[in-house]
Amino acid sequence: MNVIDRITEAVISRGDLAHLALFVWASGASTLLAMSLRDLFASNRRFDDFVRELALFNHRHSGDPS
Repeated sequence: MNVIDRITEAVISRGDLAHLALFVWASGASTLLAMSLRDLFASNRRFDDFVRELALFNHRHSGDPS
């Protein structure tokens, strides 16, 4: 038997369906938050790379010899 199945069976046998529903909701919300933060960090990293390349491009093509 799977660990999740054993936990679910134990919760259901005690009649704590509300707690099970709350746990499932909280797990789903936490997972969505983690995925959103991961995507946000990746987006910020890509934007930072873009701004860095744009600054390098502007420096190369500005005509400033320094």
